[in-house]
Amino acid sequence: MGEARWLDEREARAWRGIIGVLPRLTAALERQLVQDAGLSAAEYTLLVPLSEASGGVLRARDLGRMVGWERSRISHQVIRMEKRGLVAREECGEDARGSMVRLTDAGRAAIVAAAPAHVAAVRQYFIGALTDAELDVIGPALERVMDRLPDGDG
Repeated sequence: MGEARWLDEREARAWRGIIGVLPRLTAALERQLVQDAGLSAAEYTLLVPLSEASGGVLRARDLGRMVGWERSRISHQVIRMEKRGLVAREECGEDARGSMVRLTDAGRAAIVAAAPAHVAAVRQYFIGALTDAELDVIGPALERVMDRLPDGDG
């Protein structure tokens, strides 16, 4: 494997920055969601793509791919959300082994109520800390990093 190629000062600063900011930003946004909307970050994460999907329904495996979660995590979270009345599971007409996840009226009301304050928090903690030029760089840069990462299944 060879000798380690250590990070230089500039690289280490960028790396420490990303690993330091992610847990703190995630925690701040989760606190906001719980306090303002009574939703967990996991619930919000699934409600967003469901609310944007045609008819408010997605195949469970597609939902998992969209949010980067493994099948077991999607399954457990959907069960919890179903108990809260936010989603409903349905059989997949195309494949008896698959299941569909449908956004309920209560789930739609929850995401509609939660979204404005959540977006305001994202602006406060993240967008507002960056200049327009930094936003023009950070978006494409993070997309390139995402493209290099294995998906949730691999």
